[in-house]
Amino acid sequence: MTAGDIHPDSGCRLPLVRRDDLDEAGKKVFDHHVAPGTDSLAGLRGPGGVRLHSPTLSALLRPVAKYLRFDTGLSHKHREIAILITAREMDSRFEWAAHEPEGLRRGVSQATIDIIKYRKPTAGLPEDEAVIIDLGREAMGRHKVSPETYQRAIKQFGAKQLVDLMGLIGNYMATATLLCVFDNQPPPDAPVLPID
Repeated sequence: MTAGDIHPDSGCRLPLVRRDDLDEAGKKVFDHHVAPGTDSLAGLRGPGGVRLHSPTLSALLRPVAKYLRFDTGLSHKHREIAILITAREMDSRFEWAAHEPEGLRRGVSQATIDIIKYRKPTAGLPEDEAVIIDLGREAMGRHKVSPETYQRAIKQFGAKQLVDLMGLIGNYMATATLLCVFDNQPPPDAPVLPID
């Protein structure tokens, strides 16, 4: 359900930022979000557009987000599974709408997506996929990771990649919170995340 305080241009509670109102650093971030072939899945109608209301924060976060999404050494599939479990555990409809198709494009099977989406058991999944989902469920849902799940995760990823994986999840938790506060609406034709 859409609240009456959603701006039609931005799809959220804040209007779109105008490029002319930004400083030089903000203009560079703005241009990144509207450039053809950008790595931003939602452009200015997503979290990038919201963050531009604080141009300095936006400019500071961009290199961290870029590192976490593209430069950690995690596979595209692992990255998207981590983002999807975060969207699911945070009930972030906007993140889900952007990343379900991206996950499919990056090699995540529909079966794995449905296990995340409908909170099904991970039994039968390959261990590398199951451990990301179980770790995310425990960390975000239970606020405690069992020694068994931790041992599976450290064995699968090693210290550096596990830290980076949790950094990615934490980054998307922060994004989900931002999207919640500003009530970003997914596009009408986007995949739907059932909210309990």
